[in-house]
Order: sequence, then structure tokens, then C-alpha cells
Amino acid sequence: MSKYVLLGLTFPILLFSESLDDLIKMSLVNINIEASKMSNESIKKEYDSIKKGYLPSLSVGGGYTDVAHETASAANNSLNAYVDLSYSLYDGGKKDLTYKTYKSRINSSSEDLISLKNNVTLDVIDHYFNYLTNKAAKEAKNTEIEQLNAQFDRLSKFLDAGTTTSDEVDRIVSNMEKANVELQEIELNIQTILHELEYITGQRVTISDGSFIEIKNEEATLRNDIKSLKHSVQTQLLNAKNVKTTNKPQVNLDNKYTYYDHNYNSDTYADQALRDQNVFAVNVEWKLFDFNSNKTAYDAAYKSFLSAKSKYEYEKNRADVDLSLAKKSYDINKLKIKSAEASLKAAISTYDVTKNKYENGLVNNVSYLEALSDKSEAQSALWAVKNALEISKANLIYQNGKNVWEYVK
Repeated sequence: MSKYVLLGLTFPILLFSESLDDLIKMSLVNINIEASKMSNESIKKEYDSIKKGYLPSLSVGGGYTDVAHETASAANNSLNAYVDLSYSLYDGGKKDLTYKTYKSRINSSSEDLISLKNNVTLDVIDHYFNYLTNKAAKEAKNTEIEQLNAQFDRLSKFLDAGTTTSDEVDRIVSNMEKANVELQEIELNIQTILHELEYITGQRVTISDGSFIEIKNEEATLRNDIKSLKHSVQTQLLNAKNVKTTNKPQVNLDNKYTYYDHNYNSDTYADQALRDQNVFAVNVEWKLFDFNSNKTAYDAAYKSFLSAKSKYEYEKNRADVDLSLAKKSYDINKLKIKSAEASLKAAISTYDVTKNKYENGLVNNVSYLEALSDKSEAQSALWAVKNALEISKANLIYQNGKNVWEYVK
């Protein structure tokens, strides 16, 4: 009966444990990402507004006047209503440059959003595999404590029988205390990781193991943050070009129809009064001289472009170095696994031999405790390098310019 009760208690925990893929999906809808999405949508809406602003505009209006002294051109009182249709025929090329600027800003914002998603994914991956590392360390430490307890019980019996000394038991107790403190530190690390994941995902989590990163042999592309900088450079150049448009001809078309209702006291004035009027106008404006104000503004905008370009080139070169380092880190971690496996094999073998000798009185407990500690550390080290390999895979995928969450299995 107790077995079924235990199964019933553990089943909900197993049922709701999150894999790495689950954790990433939860984290990709957090507040920061939603804010970035809204920022991107805001720019798109602004762009739509700008495009509509360049379409022909239709306005209506009217007025009422009452004068103290009537004249031929000013009735005693009058009403008027008008309909005005206007259109900017040419603005020096500003419209086309403005459209391109907004497209560039939207592209930059979109790349920023993807970059943010990748950074959040990398954080979750780092926490996930660090959790597994600490979980393995906890299991190894618990095994070490169990073995120390077993030796303590064994030596206590020998001490009671007078076949061993108290210092032998004291060494075991000292190592037990040390192991318990280390276990508490590991448990603190685990709880810290879970709290940080709770902060990222916005909800409490439990973690299931078994997830891994699938790496593929793919050609590297620019990272999203570098693509964003590239679009920002383009935006700055377009802004500089846009400044020059104010010194080019501006051509506007306007057609205005007005209806008048004049109330003259004089019949002579009333007979001559205008009842309606339609006016079509082509307006041209060309600024010929502005004391180099436009040139100064252009120079300032162009310097902003050069600054953005320099930053882009610097970050692009830095990204190339980061990619090279990520490849080396990945290769080194693969080698570390082979080394850690060999170290664990040697530590287990040494422990088994030392334990047998110790229990037969051929070596003292110092040798035994060292062998036990080495085995526990070797077990933890192997899991640590295995998990570090998964983290280095994720970093390599990111440095290759790919979406990291697509490679989680």
C-alpha cells in the first residue's frame, strides 16, 4: 500500500517537470521580450502613419463674419464653407528616404528582438545545465556521506571493542561534517538556479533531465545583434541624406472650392457678390541660401553615420573572434570529457582497492578518505564537463548566427 501512496505523491512532480525546451518556451514570453515586441510593432505603426501622411489630404472648413462698415468686398455679414484637396507632388526625395529609413529601423528592431530571444535562451540553457551539474554533485556527495556513515558505524563498533583508536573515528566525523557543509552549499546553488529560472520564466519551475543541444555543421552567418547594427548604420546614412532634401525644390498641388453666402444691405453690392470659387494652385518653394545651416546639419548627421559604421565594424570583428573562441571552447570540452572519464575510472579503481585494504587494516583511514573524496570529485567533474559541453554547443550555435532555441532537443 505504501508503494502506491509514494507513487501517487511523486507522479504530479514528474508530470509537471519541465524539460529544457519547456523552460525556453516559457521564458520567450517574458516581460522583456513582450516589451521588445511592442516596440517593434510601434515602429511599424509609425511607418504606416507616415505612409498615409503622404497620401492626398482632404479638409473642410467654414466661417462667419460680421463687419461694422459694409463694403463691396465685405458684406454686412457672411458665411463661407470650403473643401480643400492638397497633395505633395515632390519633396526633394524626402518621402523615398523616409520610407527606406523606417524599413531599416523595423529590420533593426526585428533583429534586436531575435537577439534578445537568443540571449534569454542562452541564460536558460546555462541555468539548466548548471542545475544538472549541481544535481549530479549532490548525488555524489550524498553517496559519499552514506559511505562515511557506514564507515563511522563500522569504526564505532571497533572502538567499543578496543580494536581501533578514537582519532580514526574523529577523522571520519570531521569528513562527515565537511561533506554535510558542502552538500548544503550545493543545495543552495540548486535553489539559487531555480529562483533565477523563476525570475526569467515568470513562474515556479521543476526541472527534468534528458535534454541536450543538437549541433549541426552549418555555415556561419552574422549574429542578429550584428545585423541590427548593420541596419542602424544604414538608418544613419539615410538620415544624413534626408537632411539634404530640404535644399531641393518642394512642389505642392492644391485645389480649393469655396461657397459664399453674403448678406449685403446694399443691393448694388449684393448683385456683384461672388457665390462660389474654385482655386487650383501649384506651389513651388526652393531654399537657395540658409547661411550653411543645412550643410552643418548634414555634416553632423554624417558624423553620426561614421560613428555607427565604426561601431559596427568593431563589433563585427569582435564577433569573428568570439566565434573562433567558441569553436575552440567546444573542441576543448570534448577533450575534457575523455579526460574526466579516464579520471573517474582511475578514481573508482583506486577507491575499490583502498577500501578493501582499509577494511583489512592494510592502510589507514587517511588513504581511504582521500580515495573516497577523489571518487566523489571525479564523478562530479565528469558531469560538470558533460554539461559544460552542452553550454559550449549553445554558445557556438549563437556565435554562428543561428536561433539557439531551434537546436534544443
